[in-house]
Amino acid sequence: MKYDFDEVVNRKNTNSFKWDSAKDKEDIVPMWVADMDFKAADPILRALESKLRHGVFGYAHLPEAYYGAEIHWWQKRHDCLIEKDWIAFTPGVIPALAAIIQAFSSPGDKVLIQAPVYNSFYGIIKSNGREIVENNLINTGESYEIDFEDFEKKASDESVKLFILCNPHNPVGRVWSREELERLSAICRKHRVLVVADEIHRDLVFEGRPYVPYASLDANNSITCTSPSKTFNIAGLKMANIITANMDYKEKVKQVMLASGIHDPNVFGIEAFIAAYTEGEEWLDQLLVYLKENRDYFLSFVRERLPNLKVIAPQSTYLMWLDCRALGIGSEELSRKLFDEAGLRINEGSTYGNAGDGFIRINIGCSRAILTEGLNRLEHVIKTIK
Repeated sequence: MKYDFDEVVNRKNTNSFKWDSAKDKEDIVPMWVADMDFKAADPILRALESKLRHGVFGYAHLPEAYYGAEIHWWQKRHDCLIEKDWIAFTPGVIPALAAIIQAFSSPGDKVLIQAPVYNSFYGIIKSNGREIVENNLINTGESYEIDFEDFEKKASDESVKLFILCNPHNPVGRVWSREELERLSAICRKHRVLVVADEIHRDLVFEGRPYVPYASLDANNSITCTSPSKTFNIAGLKMANIITANMDYKEKVKQVMLASGIHDPNVFGIEAFIAAYTEGEEWLDQLLVYLKENRDYFLSFVRERLPNLKVIAPQSTYLMWLDCRALGIGSEELSRKLFDEAGLRINEGSTYGNAGDGFIRINIGCSRAILTEGLNRLEHVIKTIK
C-alpha cells in the first residue's frame, strides 16, 4: 500500500490532548480520545504546505470549491445528492449541536438520545439547560438494537423537542439500516420531534450494511452534522457543516451561531477540507483496510486471551466497546486501575450513560505496535482482578 499505517508517529510534547494530558505519567498508552495516530493524507499535507508557504493568514471566506467538495463527497462516496444551499459551515459538530439545541428548544425542554451514546451529547444538553431523555439500546449479545416501543413512548412527550441520532453509532459501532431509520423518522414526524443526525463517523464503515445518510430519507425535516475530522484525522483544523434542505432551519441555526460569534472558518481548515474530499479517497480506502485488520486483531485477542470479557464486532468507527461487567467492578474503577497500574488510558463506559457502566471504550486508530502494547497492558491488569 502507498501509505504506511504501521509507522509510529511520536505525538508526545506536541500539545496533543490525547498524548500530553497526563504530564505526571511518562510511559502511557493513550487509547481514549477519538483521534487517530496516523499522518494525514499526502494531498492534505500538500494543501497545507502550499498555504503555509503563501505566508498570509488573514480572514477567509468559503470558496465555491469548498461547497463543491462537500457535494462531490456526498454523491461519490454515499450516492446522495445535496445542494449548495443546504450547507452551512460550523467549526465542529458539538458547536453545531449546541446551536441547534438553542435554536429549536427552550430551557427545561427535553432532548432524546440513545444510550450508551457519545458522552459529549450529555454535556451539551445539560450545559444548555435542557433535560436528557434516554432511549436505551438493547444489547442482544450479538448486536445492539433499537427499542422502538420505548422510543415512541418517549418521543410522544410534548416536552421532547429534539432527537439526536448517532449514525453510525458511537460507541457501539452500529450502522443503522434504512428500515430502522425510516421507522425512527416516522415516529419523529408523527410527534413533531426534530431529528438531528450526527454522522461524523459516516466514512468509517466496514463490510456489511452500508451507511445510509439520514438526509436521503428526509432532508427537509432534519439537520445533519458532518465533518472530515474523524475520517481524515484533521479534528484540530475545526471544520464541519450542517446539512438541511429546510432553509428556515438553516437560518435559525446560522443566527444562533452568529450571536455566539461563530462565523470565520480556519484558513488552513478550508484547504484541508477541499483536499480531503477531492483527493483523499485513496488514503481512506487504505485506512479502512488497516482499521479492519486492527478490529479483527482486537476481537481475536479478547476472545482468545480474555474470554471473560465480551465484545461485539463494530460495523463502523475505530472504537471498540468492551463489556467488562463479568469483572464485578464499575467502569470508573477499572479505568483508574488500567491507568494507575499499566499506564493504559481508555474511556470509562459510565460517561456514555448508565447503560455504559461496566464497559470501556478503546480507540484502535493507531499502529499495530501500539495496539498490541495496549492490549498486553489490558490483559496484565484484567488478570490481576479476582
